[in-house]
Amino acid sequence: MKDFRPRIKGNLRKAYDNITKKEKRVLVIGDLHEPFCLNGYLDHCKKTYAQYNCNKVVFIGDVIDNHYSSYHESDPDGMGAGDELEYAIKKLSKWHKAFPEADVTIGNHDRLIRRKAFTGGIPKQWIKEYADVLNVPGWKFTDRVVIDGVQYIHGESGRASKKAKDDMMSTVQGHRHTEMFTEFVVGANFKIFGCAVGCGINHESYAMAYGKNFKKPAIGCAVVFGGNYAINVPMDL
Repeated sequence: MKDFRPRIKGNLRKAYDNITKKEKRVLVIGDLHEPFCLNGYLDHCKKTYAQYNCNKVVFIGDVIDNHYSSYHESDPDGMGAGDELEYAIKKLSKWHKAFPEADVTIGNHDRLIRRKAFTGGIPKQWIKEYADVLNVPGWKFTDRVVIDGVQYIHGESGRASKKAKDDMMSTVQGHRHTEMFTEFVVGANFKIFGCAVGCGINHESYAMAYGKNFKKPAIGCAVVFGGNYAINVPMDL
C-alpha cells in the first residue's frame, strides 16, 4: 500500500502535525447582547474558527440583552419587549446558522426574564427553555462548562485570573466587556491560566448607554487549545 503521508520534515512537518492532531480547539465567543451586537463580529468569529481549525464552540454568555426588562432604567424610546426579543431571535439565527452546535454559559442578562418570573412568584414549570424561546436547537445552555479541565463561566465574580486562582483550575470568562487577556499562574506543581474573552457589543447602541463613561469595550474572541493554553483574537476595528 502506498504511503500518502506528506513527505515533509522540519518546521513544515511540525506545523502539519499540529494542525492535524486530534485535540479540542474551542472557539470562545464573547458577550453578544443581541440585538445590540457589533456589525462584523460574527464574521470575525467565523474567520477565527476557520483560521485555528476549531472543532468546538462556547458562547460565554449574555447572548441576548433583554434591555426592556432590565432591573436598571430602560430607555423609554427603545424597543418594546416583543420587538426586541423578535429582533434578537432574528440576529441569533445567523449565529446559529454559523455554529449550529454550541455550549452557552448563561449570563446575567440571559436570565433576566427568569429572575423577573421568580420575583413575580411564577413557578419554573411555566418558563420555556432558553433554546426553545430563542429558536436555537443544538445550543446547550448551562451555568458552567468544563472541557479538557478548563472551566467556562460567564464570570460575574471578578477577573478571570482571580477565579482561576480561587478554583485552582484554568478559567475562561466574559462579562467584563473592557477586559481581554490571557494570564498564566505557575506554581511548583501546577500551571493554570485565566482568560478574559472580550466581547462583541456595539457600545454606541442605546442599550449600552450605561457604560458611556467606561473604557471602550475590548472586541474579540478566544481560542483554547487542548485545555493547555488560550489565545485572544482581537477584532480589527
